[in-house]
Amino acid sequence: MAATPENAAPPKPLHGMPLVLLTIAVAFSTFMEVLDMTIVNVAVPHISGSLGVSPNEGTWTISSYALASAIMQPLTGWVARRFGEVRTFVVSVLLFVVFSMLCGLAISMPMLVVCRLMQGAGSGPMVALSLTLLLTSYPKERQGIALALWAMTVVVAPIFGPILGGWLTDNFSWPWIFYINLPVGLAAAVITWSILHKRETKIVKAPIDVIGLALLVVGVGCLQFMLDNGNDHDWFASPLILTLGIVALVCLTFLIVWEIHAKHPVVDLSLFKQRNFTVGVLALTLGMFAFFGINVVFPLWLQVDLGYTATWAGLATAPVGVLAFIMSPILGKNMHRLELRAVVTFAFVIFAITSYWFASFDSNASFGTLVLPRFVMGLAIPCFFIPLNQIYLSGLPASEIASASGLSNFCRTMGSSMSTAITVTLWQHRSELHHANLTESVNAANPAATQFLGQLSHGGLSHTQGLGLVDQLVNREALTLAVNDVFWGCAVLFVLLIPVLWFARPPFGSDGAVGH
Repeated sequence: MAATPENAAPPKPLHGMPLVLLTIAVAFSTFMEVLDMTIVNVAVPHISGSLGVSPNEGTWTISSYALASAIMQPLTGWVARRFGEVRTFVVSVLLFVVFSMLCGLAISMPMLVVCRLMQGAGSGPMVALSLTLLLTSYPKERQGIALALWAMTVVVAPIFGPILGGWLTDNFSWPWIFYINLPVGLAAAVITWSILHKRETKIVKAPIDVIGLALLVVGVGCLQFMLDNGNDHDWFASPLILTLGIVALVCLTFLIVWEIHAKHPVVDLSLFKQRNFTVGVLALTLGMFAFFGINVVFPLWLQVDLGYTATWAGLATAPVGVLAFIMSPILGKNMHRLELRAVVTFAFVIFAITSYWFASFDSNASFGTLVLPRFVMGLAIPCFFIPLNQIYLSGLPASEIASASGLSNFCRTMGSSMSTAITVTLWQHRSELHHANLTESVNAANPAATQFLGQLSHGGLSHTQGLGLVDQLVNREALTLAVNDVFWGCAVLFVLLIPVLWFARPPFGSDGAVGH
């Protein structure tokens, strides 16, 4: 077996222009990868129309990418040890670029889905390794800045994805949402390789854990497919979704047992023996569940219920990135002076307050009213992501950062996927309940209802048309009350997460190498 990374002397930090160029290259590659998770969302109607499939089939362009990326993320540590972190990152970026181009050139839906699968598989290690490369290249005293810049790109990209995707689709055509990756990806790969190729990590040629790999692919693949398509198939009322759920449960249960006892595990679950890693990843996953739920349901409500276009829904969502963009470098520069658990607690308090604020909206809320809490919420985003990354990395040697980052990114992705599935389903079910409750008030014994129907009749509408209009109004209010329920539930979850944070054990070193 080749020398392990633990036996190798760590490379000296970079300084000056090489560090600036590397930061830009890694940040843009990370931005590009995370952006591609959301940029396609608004283009689905155009893609399905262009390729002659239904909008429901068009969503496979989203599902296939998320599925392949989710499978590859926990494999990051093993792949990086097997081929070297720098080489793995550069190849990952190049694969992402190649399959992005093929996605844009796709002439049929099967071709596009296959290319999106390969694009997601290629991009899986990119985000985790981008953080690893930044941390090993920055001086210890400035690694808070590295974490801040990384977190800023990961957070801002999903916010601007729908806006950029809508603009490119409306002004050019849908393939351009893939073509824009070419110059960015090639530049990132060339710069990263030219600066870091002499700083490659040692390669460990461990045997391939075939059983663990198979269990991971089948288990995570079935879970992601179930989450992406469950709502369209009425969840476990569908034999397909029920079968996927059972297969995912069995495979992932056996995966955990197998990987704990495997001599060369493909996913290093021993990381969860570290208290800070477990606490940090749990808080990150559940916090992302609540945060992503708001980001999914809010624009959906605007478009489905309030009649916003995709572009205007994106503009109403985007202000959350303003304070996040401004605060991230400031927070990163002062990380070593702060009690990180208190910073994340502050983030959860702000999230809870703004979520409760969202829960007070009615269907007549103006654009300005909707934007203000989104703007305030941006203050919490860097205080959530940056310290939690440092908490879960604290106490880990440099050789385990890639595995830890890959596993935490996988948990974050799964939190987002589960959030999308659960919050959208919850919104629909709660709207049906509110619709039934509100409809009970529309009867001959209710003076307000009879008076309103009488006014509609005097206005020239028939009784049937009047009832149709009332049903539209009831639907509008039911959807609003349901979305308020979702926001309120997210606020409660943020509050419940606060005590979890304080199980983490200080000190939290900025280099992620502090002893336990």
